[in-house]
Amino acid sequence: MIRNLIFDWSGTLADDLAAVLTATNGVLGHHGRAVMDREEFRRLFRLPYTEFYQDVLPGISLESVKEQYMKHFPSDHSVVPMLPFAREFLEFGVATGRRMVVMSSAPEEHVRAQAEANGVTHFFEAIWGGIIDKRIAVHELLAEMKMRPEDTAFVGDMRHDIDAGKAGGVLSVAVATGYESVALLMESVPDVVLPDLSKLSLLLGGALPVATVGALIFDSKGKVLLVRTHKWQNRWGIAGGKIRRGESAMDALHRETMEETGLEIGDVELVMVQDCIEPEEFESSAHFVLLNYTATVVGDDDIEVTLNDEAEEFCWVLMEEALNMDLNKPTRWLIEEVAQKKR
Repeated sequence: MIRNLIFDWSGTLADDLAAVLTATNGVLGHHGRAVMDREEFRRLFRLPYTEFYQDVLPGISLESVKEQYMKHFPSDHSVVPMLPFAREFLEFGVATGRRMVVMSSAPEEHVRAQAEANGVTHFFEAIWGGIIDKRIAVHELLAEMKMRPEDTAFVGDMRHDIDAGKAGGVLSVAVATGYESVALLMESVPDVVLPDLSKLSLLLGGALPVATVGALIFDSKGKVLLVRTHKWQNRWGIAGGKIRRGESAMDALHRETMEETGLEIGDVELVMVQDCIEPEEFESSAHFVLLNYTATVVGDDDIEVTLNDEAEEFCWVLMEEALNMDLNKPTRWLIEEVAQKKR
C-alpha cells in the first residue's frame, strides 16, 4: 500500500508556468537573448534546469541566472493557483493517513510562498525546494523522512520526476497537467500515467474513516451555537472539522472552532463518539468518526461570531428550541445526549 507521496510542485500541484515563463524571459532579456513564447518554452525546457540554461545561455554563470530569475519572478505569489483537483487530492491524502512531502526544483521560498497563498502548507510534512537533481536528492529525502521505497510514490509532470522516482525505487506516477506532454513523459516509462490528480485517489484506494471533532458551544445564558452549511444540505449543525495528521483532537477542536466561528472556547468535555457511515445528508460519500464535545465561550460578555466560507449563517438558541429545527442527524443525536445528561 502506498503510504507516502512525494510531489513535484510546478505543473503537478500548482500552475506556475506563466510566472516561470515571465522570470525566464527576464533572464533571457537581461542577457540580450530573444524571449520565448509559451510553446517554445515548453518544448525546450527540461530538468535539471542547469542543463536548460547551459543550452539557452551558454557561458552565463548559474549565479547570474539565479539572481535575474529571482528578480523577475512575480512578487505576488497568489498569481500561482493550485491545479484542478490538487486540493481535493491533498484532502484525500490527509483523510486516508498518507504522508505527503514536496520536492521541487523551484526555489524553496517560492514554493512555500505559493503554498501559503493557496492555504495548503499544512498538508505537507516537509517542503524541499531548489533541488537541482532529484535523482540524487530522492535518496536523501527517503532516508531523512524514514520512508520505505516500497510504500512510496513520486508524482510529477516531467521526465526528470519519473527518473527520480525510478532512482529511488518508488512508484513513478506521471500527470499530464504540466510542462511536458504525454509523449515526452513516456520516454521515461513511468509506472502510471494519469490525465490529472482526480484519478490518483482511485489508484491508491484504501480510503479510511475520517476523524473529526466538533463542539456544542454554550454561552452564559445557556444558549447553544448552531451553524447552517451547504455541506449538510443546508441543515443546522455544530462547528467542527477534520483532525490533521500529527494534531491532537483537542488542538484540532480549538483550531476548527476558531477557523469556523472566530470563537475561543473553554470548559471542553467529551460527550460522545459517533460512527457516521455514508451519511445521506452529507454532500458526498463519506465515513466519519465524530468526536463530539461541549464547550463554553471564552469572553462571553462580547461574543462576535465570524463565519468562514463553509457556513451560510449562525444562530444562538436554547437546546429545546434547537430540537425543533432542521438539524443534521449527528447534531440532533448530540443535543439529545447532552439534554439527557443534564436531566
